Amino acid sequence: MKAIITVVGQDQVGIVATVANELAELNINIIDISQTLMAQNFTMMLAGEWDDHALNFATAQTALTALATKTGLTIHIQRQAVFDAIQKL
Repeated sequence: MKAIITVVGQDQVGIVATVANELAELNINIIDISQTLMAQNFTMMLAGEWDDHALNFATAQTALTALATKTGLTIHIQRQAVFDAIQKL
């Protein structure tokens, strides 16, 4: 399974590490990542890949939603196929 994950929020120390650690715990491999700051607003987009026999999409989504609540960030995960289809519209 491949997915696109976006992270938005007020800049703070450790956002990349926090998200990367959560993904590592879920055994999601980061295959591409970019991030930027606009004023004090942090924005990160990454592509992740994992074995969908070992982890289903809903479990990954639930874990990232919990992380978003804990950190005060906005985190969205979208299947790569859905992301690609939306970009073609």
